[in-house]
Amino acid sequence: MNPESALLSDKNHELIDLYTGIRDFPEDIWELYSQFPTTKKGYYEIRDSSVNDLDLSQRAARTLFLNRTCFKGMWRHNSQGKFNVGYGGQDRRWVISKERLYEVSEHLSHAKLRCCDFESVVNSCTKGDFLFLDPPYCPGEKEQQNNHYTFGCFSYDDQIRLSNSLQRASKRGVCWVMTNSSHPEIIDLYEGYSCFSIEKGTGGSPGLLTQDTGEVVVYNLLED
Repeated sequence: MNPESALLSDKNHELIDLYTGIRDFPEDIWELYSQFPTTKKGYYEIRDSSVNDLDLSQRAARTLFLNRTCFKGMWRHNSQGKFNVGYGGQDRRWVISKERLYEVSEHLSHAKLRCCDFESVVNSCTKGDFLFLDPPYCPGEKEQQNNHYTFGCFSYDDQIRLSNSLQRASKRGVCWVMTNSSHPEIIDLYEGYSCFSIEKGTGGSPGLLTQDTGEVVVYNLLED
């Protein structure tokens, strides 16, 4: 969409560091990314190394490397909050080119980045704003409990909190679109809004396309 201005937010600080690094230091990111190892042993050495002494560019390049070489691009933390996905190979790594990275950097130059809970961002939106939301969810399930993507879970109470914040945003004239689980109790939270099933996607099997996705798109329709 390439808007003139945008706000991207997420609770995962590694993701926000990645976006910030690509936005501000694309040349450094690409140089570091290109120098990472190409072996399974090298992958685990990078994955298990400490990030405490790394600067922003180094942290961002490491996250990009792990995302593109881990198993099916999954992002999961263990009970200690450390990334723990196994090795997936190098096939997905070089889909990214230097030119594409610079293109992403240019798009991100129009964006503010925040690492925070969703509610503060939704509450700050006003009439004329457009929101796209992709909360953590397990397709077809009521809660996200397996620590996928970030340490912790996204509970049904969080889903209720999200629904309430979007209802308030709708009353302020904010337009929004959201992907979420198709669990009946989640869909019930959005009675009166538009909803349709996603007909093809990965569903509960990352990397494998299926027609039983367990996912829906929910959105509001506002009249001028």
